[in-house]
Amino acid sequence: MFDWVKLLTLIITSLFFMNSVFASERKFNLGKIALKKEVAGWDIDVRPDGKGAPIGKGNAIKGEEIYAEVCASCHGDFGEGIDRWPELVGGHDSLDTHDPIKTTGSYWPYASTIYDYIYRAMPFGAAQSLSHDETYQIVAYLLYMNEIIEEDFELTEKNIGKIKMPNRNGFLLPDPRPDVKIINGKPCMKNCTVPLKIIGKARDIDVTPEENKS
Repeated sequence: MFDWVKLLTLIITSLFFMNSVFASERKFNLGKIALKKEVAGWDIDVRPDGKGAPIGKGNAIKGEEIYAEVCASCHGDFGEGIDRWPELVGGHDSLDTHDPIKTTGSYWPYASTIYDYIYRAMPFGAAQSLSHDETYQIVAYLLYMNEIIEEDFELTEKNIGKIKMPNRNGFLLPDPRPDVKIINGKPCMKNCTVPLKIIGKARDIDVTPEENKS
């Protein structure tokens, strides 16, 4: 009869020994050193300047087909949004209104971070199921629908960080708080003299009843 307990004990002992060897190379003797393949699986972020974008390409012509297949059921055929799912097109000049519409064209400052988000989290329920090329195609289609690039523009890892988005500078607004002092274009962080003006005082309306001393 095969001794499963002995085999399991052997496996656990082997794993413990392997981890102990790796742990000895760590500062606190914990865990094991991650393999390059394991790190690569997590290292998928794409910076605003496009650094980190994987090799790939796509245009809006091909992107329309992919979008219709995996995105339109939630975001609409033309990015208009369905039910409570976000709109992806339009919303220009709406960010400073009571009902801002944050879309690819009105809100996102960098095309590269659109790629990062879609590849990392979309489509809903099947995150990271898209290939690099499919993601480039979807991003290209969104940019085209928002009139940022032409339909046949080929989006790649080399130019995604150079796309000029309509709201590129929208996150660099001056601080509107009256107590922030700007010196040489930078906010003052210490030893700042800010004038104060009293514009009102609390009014004593005498609503607390006094104790009856009689």
